[in-house]
Amino acid sequence: MLTMKIPALFIGHGSPMNAIEDTPVRRSWQAMTKRTPRPKSVLCISAHWETHGVHVTASPKPDTIHDFGGFPKALFDTQYPAPGDPELAVRVVELVKPEPVNLDKSRGLDHGVWSALIAMYPDADVPVVQLSLDMSKSPQAHYDLAARLAPLRDEGILIIGSGNIVHNLRVFFAHGHMSFDWARRFNDAAKDRITRGDHDALIAYEQLDKEALLSVPTPEHYLPVLYTLGVLEDGESVSFFADDDPDDFFMTSFIAGA
Repeated sequence: MLTMKIPALFIGHGSPMNAIEDTPVRRSWQAMTKRTPRPKSVLCISAHWETHGVHVTASPKPDTIHDFGGFPKALFDTQYPAPGDPELAVRVVELVKPEPVNLDKSRGLDHGVWSALIAMYPDADVPVVQLSLDMSKSPQAHYDLAARLAPLRDEGILIIGSGNIVHNLRVFFAHGHMSFDWARRFNDAAKDRITRGDHDALIAYEQLDKEALLSVPTPEHYLPVLYTLGVLEDGESVSFFADDDPDDFFMTSFIAGA
């Protein structure tokens, strides 16, 4: 029986092509398996499942969802047949009470989940459960919900937030991959607060920088950061990865408690 607290991860998942291409980002995900004990299951909160109310996948065999367009056929042909974990889904419901949680037996795993896990656990032999983002909640409410999930780390569950600290694809595609001072400034400010454990400042992310809403024009990619932070204990060390290029603020990721 596992007695070690499992670290928590935030993954800047970027392009789904990282699932099938040999990129530095994919290799960084592969390296994470050497820094974390093999988990009993994974609970992932992805930017790509927005709901009203809280939902959790409860299928024993979740489908692979290809929730994107304009990519090669090889990516659409990719499957990640990891089993689900209905018992973990029920455990989530218990931990979050009295908040109601819908057990969703039909929802599969979106690319914010499987594009990283296919690199970390390529045999698809670690059960996976996905928790939705209730978009009616405030950032503080998301953080508070995450805190109720913290006991899972002592039960062998790897908790992963999957999104991006900076995510403004409209500007990115309009201007190409170029350096944006406002994005780097926001990314650096977020990293600084993460390192210092200043979670209040990260919850109030709109105040991190005067142009914060350029980096986070919509909250769904940022909110998974708060789930990773919410399950941490005070004083747990944090280190960043997939962050080697100072101009590539779209991939910043971190591990805590390793």
